[in-house]
Parts: sequence; C-alpha cells; structure tokens
Amino acid sequence: MTVYDADHIRNVALVGHQGTGKTTLAEAMLYASGAIPRMGAVEDGSTRSDYHESEQERGMSVFTSLLHAEWKGHKINVLDTPGYLDFSAETITALKVADTAIFVLDAAEGVQVGTELGWTYTEMTETPAMFVLNKLDGPGSDFEDALARVQQRFGHAATPVQLPGGTGTRTIIDVLLMKQIRFAPDGSQTVEPIDEAFAERAAALHNELVESIAENDEGLMELYFEKGTLSEDEMRTGLHHAMLKRQLFPIFLTVATENVGVSRLMGFIDNVCPSPAEMPPPHMASGAVHTSPEADPVAFVWRTMHEEHVGEFSFLKVYDGTLEPGMDLENASDGHGERLGQLYAINGNARDSIARLPAGDIGATVKLKSTGTGDTLRKKGSDAVIQAIEYPEPRMRLAVRAKRQGEEDKMAQGLHQLVKEDPSLLVEHDAHLGQITLGGQGQMHLDIAKYRMAHRSGVEVEFDQPRISYRETVQGESRTSYRHKKQTGGAGQFADISIIVAPLAGEEYAPPSGMKVRKTHQVTTDWGSTVELVDAIVGGVIDMQRFTGAILKGIGDALRQGPVAGYPVGDVRVVVYDGGMHPVDSNENAFKTAAKMAFRNGFREARPTILEPIVELEVKVPDAQMGDVLGDLSTRRARIQGMDADGPFQVIRAHVPEAELYRYSTTLRSLTQGRGLHRATFSAYEPMPQHVQADLATRRGADDDE
Repeated sequence: MTVYDADHIRNVALVGHQGTGKTTLAEAMLYASGAIPRMGAVEDGSTRSDYHESEQERGMSVFTSLLHAEWKGHKINVLDTPGYLDFSAETITALKVADTAIFVLDAAEGVQVGTELGWTYTEMTETPAMFVLNKLDGPGSDFEDALARVQQRFGHAATPVQLPGGTGTRTIIDVLLMKQIRFAPDGSQTVEPIDEAFAERAAALHNELVESIAENDEGLMELYFEKGTLSEDEMRTGLHHAMLKRQLFPIFLTVATENVGVSRLMGFIDNVCPSPAEMPPPHMASGAVHTSPEADPVAFVWRTMHEEHVGEFSFLKVYDGTLEPGMDLENASDGHGERLGQLYAINGNARDSIARLPAGDIGATVKLKSTGTGDTLRKKGSDAVIQAIEYPEPRMRLAVRAKRQGEEDKMAQGLHQLVKEDPSLLVEHDAHLGQITLGGQGQMHLDIAKYRMAHRSGVEVEFDQPRISYRETVQGESRTSYRHKKQTGGAGQFADISIIVAPLAGEEYAPPSGMKVRKTHQVTTDWGSTVELVDAIVGGVIDMQRFTGAILKGIGDALRQGPVAGYPVGDVRVVVYDGGMHPVDSNENAFKTAAKMAFRNGFREARPTILEPIVELEVKVPDAQMGDVLGDLSTRRARIQGMDADGPFQVIRAHVPEAELYRYSTTLRSLTQGRGLHRATFSAYEPMPQHVQADLATRRGADDDE
C-alpha cells in the first residue's frame, strides 16, 4: 500500500458510551473507502473491529481495534474503542496516540457517562475533539434535543456543522457548505440546494458557525467585519486552528448503518482535522521528538496483543524517524535491544505487510522479545522516552487462585503476561493475608482477563471475595506487668517488665507525674502500621541498652496477631516504666517472652478494637437514578459527604468501608443501566462498630475451624 507522510495521515479515535454505534461507523468508513466489499454487522460478529472470540461471544467491543482507510490522498487510521465502562483503559490508550477524538453519541440518548469519561481523558491529553450524532433513524431520535444536551454539557464551543433535512433520514444539510446532501444506500451523495423548509434554520446555524470561527481567530474576525461572512475555505481554516486549540468541537450527523453522512465525515477528517505533524509533541519523560521522517527513530508501543498462530503483536505509533523491518532498536525501559520483524498496516484481523512506517503513522510488528505496552523503542544512544500511559486505579479487586493444585507458578507467569499486555490490570500479593488479588475496571474486565489466561497461558483460575486488610488497635490505656521465670537446672530465664499500652496519638508522649522519658523508638511494621516503644526506666532496673532489641522483638511478635480476631496490630504506644532482671538468668529470650506476654495482656485491657479500611467513594450517576444509588449506599454503612450537580449527572461523595464495596461496580451497573461510574481511593482506618466486630470475629473463628 501507499506510504503516506505525516501531513497526509489522520489518527482518529472513535470514543463514546456502549451501543452508540462506534464499530458500525468504523465499518462504514472502511466500506465507503473501498477497503471492504460489504459492511459487516456487530450482531453476527462479522465486523473488522470485533474479531476476537471474546468480542464475538458478547456482541460488543472489548479491545481497541486499529483500522485504516485511504480517502482522497490521505490515510485515516481509526482507533475503534470499546464503550463498555469496564474497558475504559482501552480508551485512555487510544487517546494517547490519536490526534482527534470523535465522540459518537446516540442521537436519542445524548451525553452519557461514557461520553463524560472519554471527555475527561481528552482534557488530560489535550486532544482535539468533535462529535458525531449517530442513529438519527433510531426511535426517540431528536436532533434539536440532542444538540441542546451536548451544548448544555460542553457549551456552545460544541457547534453543529450539519442538521437533518428533507424527508426520511437520508438527507443532511451541511451548514458549512450551505448545501443539502442526499445519500444513496451505497454511500454515494448528491449535493442539492437546501429545501426552503429548512433554509431559515440552516442560515441561523451557518451564521452561528461563522461567528464561532471568527471569535477564535483575530485575522478571521477582521475579515468577518469587512465582508459580513467568511468563505468556505476560510471557515475550514478557522475550524482547523480552533480544533487544534480545543476552542471548537464540530458536530456531525450520521446513520452509520445506512452509510448516511459517512463520506462527508471522512472528507472533514481529511480537510479539517489535524495531522500528526501539527500536534504538540507527546509528554516526554526525557528527550524530545519532532515528527520528522529523517530523524532517529522513536516509537511508542501503545498496546500488546497475543494472536493465536502468530504470537505477540506490538502496536506502535512512530513519533520520529521511519521504521523498517530488520532495524535494530533499543527498549528505553530496560536497555535491551530489539530487532524489528515484519511491519504491518492493520485493519482489524486483516494485515498488510508494509516496507516502512514513517513518523506520524500507526502500525504493528511481531515477536518483540522484551517490549510491552507503554515502552519506548528508540535508536541506541538516544535519550528519548515517551511518558508511559497513566491508568486509573482498579474499580474492582478479586482474589485469584489456580483452579488446579500445582499450577501456582504457571498462574504467576500468566498474570505477569497479562499485565505486560494490559497494564491497567493490577496484581498484588499480600503475604499477611495469604492472597493474590487481580484488580481491574470491573467484573467484565476481570472476566476477560480470566478468559485470556486460560487461552493464552493454559491456566484456569478462580475468583473469590478478597480478604480485607483489617487492623487491631486500642482505644484506652492499661498498665500491666509480667514476670517470666523458668528454672530447669543450670542457667534459667528471668525477666520482669511493667508496661503501659496506649493508642499512638500524633503528639509526643507526655509521661505521667514521676515518670521520665529516656528514649523513644518508633518502628514501622511490614504491614504499614507504627509502634512506638518509650523507655521510661528509672534506676536501671532493666538494662535497656542491652534488652531494647529483645523487647521490640517480643512486642513485634505479638503485633502480628491481635487478640480480638487475629488481625495485625498497629498504631500503639508501649511505655516500659519498671521491671527487674537477674544478674545470671536474664537474657534476650527471657525479655522477648516477657515483653510479648505483657503486651498481649495489656492490649486486652486497653479497650481493643478492630480498625477497618475506609475508602473515599465518588459515584457519578444520571439524575433519575440518584435515589436508587443513595438507597443502596445506605445499606453499605456509607456516610454521605456531599452531592454536586454536573450537567445531567449527580456526583455523590461518601466514605464507605472497603468491605462493603465487594462487586460494587456490578451493582452500580444494574442500578443505573450501565450509566453510572465510580472510583474509590483509600482514605483512612477507622474503628469498626461493635456489632460488626462481633460478626467478623465469629466468621473469623469459623474460618479458622475449617
């Protein structure tokens, strides 16, 4: 195929909520360009985008698919992203390498939470954007209502370039051209004068578009004042610059299933959307890139995917230089050398071998040895490193274990490979809880990971509810003594110790009258809690210089299992204020044992309690579902911190125990018909209510008996 320079390449990502028709629009673009002889359908799994078995089984996009269409001297790379919220990391990945985000909206639904999520990412990446109101022929479709909702949320910078016209859904009025375009079933178009019935509305939108363009360009504003209007070319130029600066977001119309509006959209992408040569350079960890085909090569691996019978495909965007098969490059993350294999232009599951991939273009190669998603490939000696993709925190975590005994190592290797391909997955091993957890964006995301483990690594895994990292501490203060005395013939053991056990408050310890602090030791446990040992011994009744280490070890042993329910102990202060020793029988083992027993006894007497992790939860839901979501949160011991309106959505902020959020993303999806979104971040440890503690201790005991 033809090799295009950066000026004649357009990299666009189709973004939006599930079911808005992104994959069908991508298919229509391929068909309009002649890349495919007929359009496939999502329903029967025949589209170029949804070719993975897991996608065809579910009738939905799971992965971002790379497609390309040649249109009137340009190459349009299309990144078709999943709309299901569990796969939002795929959208983030696509927007990392796209130069324009095309938000596809259902004309009957308008702005949905998937739109909002994608918009947030474009703001972070500063990606130019536009809107496509699709499914104009759908039930409940209303252009004026959809336009009002888009502009209510994104302001009048979201400006229509088209409106429906004529009878049926095959006619679109283009207010940039000020012509009426009638589309035939094969996608061909007939340009006509605007019907009189729509002339007034078209003129009004045309004037609004002209004014919006002029307002964002001083030179065009002067021309507008001189002539009272702008020419078609001047409007295109103004739109182009305004899109680059994210000052305007054009709105187009399509019925993708009927090829209506698709060719006009592709013409706009060619003529108005920015090329990679015009985009600001990506965020760099070091070095610089200039989108020059003659420079030393720099490429970013934006996804890695294992393909059966082929091996590992690495999808690349070239930011500098030109890639060629056989070229020797360096992985910037580890310094390992990589020799490029065959390069491909990708159309979903169809691949065309290409001789080179120049700056600005997107393609793929196979069988890189150590390179994964997010890595930079560069010429050896270069300092260029493109900043890796930042993924959101997991919204769901599940404990994972091998289904068959003896496959634990195989599972570990499979998990490692999963994260290499999809870094938005998070694998954590907690030695104290004795579990491995897999975190992702939701149940479907984790189910797909499980499916890929079975097919990619040949290991079946099972999911379970993860154990919660509870802590035990004290709320009061106690004094206790313990004497350890052991005589079995020969040298014995003797240690006498008196301690105060108290909560570790933020301030420096103020001893009671008659007690003096000699030294303070603070130790951080390997589960992240703190214990403070205060030496308040008077008169040398215990040689603290000799036995401090033993006392800390004894207390450390006791910290590992608290007396309430066996959870690790943290945030306590232990004051050693009295005791005794024997000139012969006192040793480190004796003081270790005495300290351990004294601490256990003192802990029980100091009003022990269980601390549970509390998360800060933010839930974004449509207004209509807010009551249901609040009702559900009330059953989860949530404390509502506030609610704010955000366009057609409500944002609920609450503090919720982590244990109450097991599979919350699934519940939220059910309550909001897939239109809700949440994120949770750790806030603090707080005392657990007594009745919940009792239930937990009972369950803990039952688990131990088993």
